[in-house]
Amino acid sequence: MPHRYAIVGAGARAQLFARALATTYADRSRLVAFADPNPARIAAHNRALTELGAPPATGWPADRFAELLTTERPDTVIVTSVDRTHDEYIVAALQAGCDVITEKPMTVDVAGCQRILQTVADTGRRVAVTFNYRYNPLHERVKELLSAGTIGEVGSVHFEWLLDVRHGADYFRRWHREKANSGGLLVHKATHHFDLVNWWLAAHPVEVYASGRLFFYGEHGQRHGYDRGYDRAHGSAAAESDPFALRMADSPQLQQLYLDAEAHDGYHRDRNVFAPGVTIEDDLSVLVRYDSGARMTYHLTAYSPWEGYRVMFNGSQGRLELEVVENDHVAAAAGGGLKGAQLHGDAAAAEAGGYTLTVRPFWRPPYQVDVPDHQREGHGGADSRMTDVLFGAEPGRIPDRLGRAATERDGAASLLVGFAGNVSLERGAPVRTSDLLDLSHHQPKESDARR
Repeated sequence: MPHRYAIVGAGARAQLFARALATTYADRSRLVAFADPNPARIAAHNRALTELGAPPATGWPADRFAELLTTERPDTVIVTSVDRTHDEYIVAALQAGCDVITEKPMTVDVAGCQRILQTVADTGRRVAVTFNYRYNPLHERVKELLSAGTIGEVGSVHFEWLLDVRHGADYFRRWHREKANSGGLLVHKATHHFDLVNWWLAAHPVEVYASGRLFFYGEHGQRHGYDRGYDRAHGSAAAESDPFALRMADSPQLQQLYLDAEAHDGYHRDRNVFAPGVTIEDDLSVLVRYDSGARMTYHLTAYSPWEGYRVMFNGSQGRLELEVVENDHVAAAAGGGLKGAQLHGDAAAAEAGGYTLTVRPFWRPPYQVDVPDHQREGHGGADSRMTDVLFGAEPGRIPDRLGRAATERDGAASLLVGFAGNVSLERGAPVRTSDLLDLSHHQPKESDARR
């Protein structure tokens, strides 16, 4: 009997999962339903399924999600909706007896996180959070090196993440630009990064201090000389030569999922990144103290000329350095499009990139670590490795020697950095994570600990 899946949230994020279920895992899985407020988006996904030779899934309005659960009887619900709605769908699915796979972030506030954790405890069902960065071969190699004690005990971490003016700008065109929807970049984007550090160090955050501001996007565009004065790009003459404008009509995917769907809900995917109304930050610094004693300094820039990241670990026996250049610049002609990863890992950026992974031991010369299976497509080769674990022979139960599969507890631990960071931004002071949510009160059951 095929494992039955339903997807709630039929935007671009759903494509990775729908395509995987319809192709690689079609012999053991069946996508039975989509739920979304917009019927045009559901129709677009069903056309894509048909083109892949798979049967279309039943379409449901999002406000009839409870009815979907009882009628379609999915075994697992995949949540890819607007971030602020994640906890609503996760809790409803768990209470209906389903397991859940959710896109990050698991939710956008402490109350939602508490509801999810409590419902998992009450129902005994499983939640998997799609932290695909754990499955990147580079990140796996870092985990192996740290776990083997290659640099001894880790005392500190420095982590810098750069979003370029193509990728970073996209968070300011769409619903993510409002903190009520996304939790801001410390929650929506950086939860990936904070999870990596939790996983790499096998540690949890205990104290967070954050400082940040909106410097580049929003109404600051007028001060920097970038604002062309339009509200949204489509149909605007002022946007035609703007490198920050998203040209949805040039992408069949964006045309079907968003431009052709506007009549149903009025949602504009291509807002001017310099239009008023932005409530998230684009430049953020964070200090984190972990229960292992390690400290991290972290910085996120969302308006960089190039995209990539640097992470350095200082240990009792040396230093480990990873630098990844996802693209060394943004070509002027590509500014109005989307980076491959924003189409959920379909392709890499066209510009040049690469990586270096270096171990610097005490008393010996540094040496490079090669990762032969690293690739630039599919989030560095991570997406297919993650779906193998999510949708494998017995979903959620494939042996995983590195502990890559993330549960609701991992989702909460990563979110605590973002939640505490947002509170710290408001207060201007450090915040203890246990004052927001004490994970020691949400220990997994003995049977759950072996997931």
